[in-house]
Parts: sequence; C-alpha cells; structure tokens
Amino acid sequence: MKSVVAFVISILIATIVMANDMAPDALIKSVSGEVLEIIRADKDIQSGNTKKAADLVERKIAPNFDFLHMTRLALGRDWRQASTEQQKALANEFQILLVRTYSRALTEYKNQTIDIKPLVLKVGETDVKVRSEIKQPGAKSIQLDYYLQKDTTGWKIYDIEVAGISLVTNYRESFASEVRNSGIDGLLKSLQAKNKSGDTVAIKK
Repeated sequence: MKSVVAFVISILIATIVMANDMAPDALIKSVSGEVLEIIRADKDIQSGNTKKAADLVERKIAPNFDFLHMTRLALGRDWRQASTEQQKALANEFQILLVRTYSRALTEYKNQTIDIKPLVLKVGETDVKVRSEIKQPGAKSIQLDYYLQKDTTGWKIYDIEVAGISLVTNYRESFASEVRNSGIDGLLKSLQAKNKSGDTVAIKK
C-alpha cells in the first residue's frame, strides 16, 4: 500500500515539476489545444450550456490565472485602501465574474483555431507577453495576447489583450468609479450583485 501511495505522489510531483518548467508559450498552446478539443467534442457546450462551460473553465483554465494579481492591477491605487480580507473577497468575486465571462465565450465557439506565436524566452525572464491569433472561417482574425508572470508554482496569466484592449484596463474605469462612489465595500457588493444576477462585462472593441 505504501509503495502505491509513494508511486502516486511521485507522479504528482513529476507533473508539478513539468508544469513549472513548461515555457509560457508552450503552456498557452497546451491549455488552448486541450480546451478546444474538449469543446469540439461537447455538443452541450456548443449549444450554450454555460454550466458545463464554467466547469471546463474552472478545471482547465482558471488554475493558470493569478486572479489576486489581476484584481490588484484592475483596482490600481485603490487596492491599498482594501484590507487583506477585502482583497481576498474582491479577488474571489472577480474570479467568479471572469469565469462566467469566459464560459459564455466558450459557448460561442464556431470552429475557430488559435495560432500561438513562438516566444523567445530570455534567461531569467519572469514577465512575458505571449502573442496569439484567433482565426475564424470567413471573418477577420483577432489578435489575442497573454501576459504571464512566473512565480514558485510556474507561469500564471495576469492579463489578456483582445484586439489591443486589456482585460484588466477594461475593468479599471468601472472599478474606480464604484470605489469613488461607494468605497471598497460598495465595489465588493456590486461584484457580488453581478455574480448573483449572472451579469458579465464584455471586453470593449
């Protein structure tokens, strides 16, 4: 029994080490490819099943994001006003909002393909931009870029640009307005209300 447990633990450790050593562009390509393969085979998601899409996002996409960092960037200087508890609560609500937004995007999949551009990673570099392009049959391609930072657990995404528009920046104006009008608690309540009602905020184009 002990040998089986040791074997399982060794596999888990090897998997973690492999994930830590994976280059950022290889990580994006691997995750994107796996997610698209699942969507292609899942008629429910293609038909608009947002619950199944959300489950897919939580399992395959969310673990590769640093939502605390994203929330800090989205709040800008207002982040310093929040207590540690408020910061954690804001990051949690922001994650729920983004997962729902990504989930709805996945249900709109219509045979698009993603071309990940190769990245030349410099020695010791820990903050990079991975460029990619979404190719759509009969429509203009969309530039999709990922910003990643490396920590002790590996590379994590902290921002996305769609056609040159930053996801973090897209939320910054509305977050700042909420904080000015109602404070940090007001912003938190606003996010909680959006998540409860199922609202999302689309990226401006």
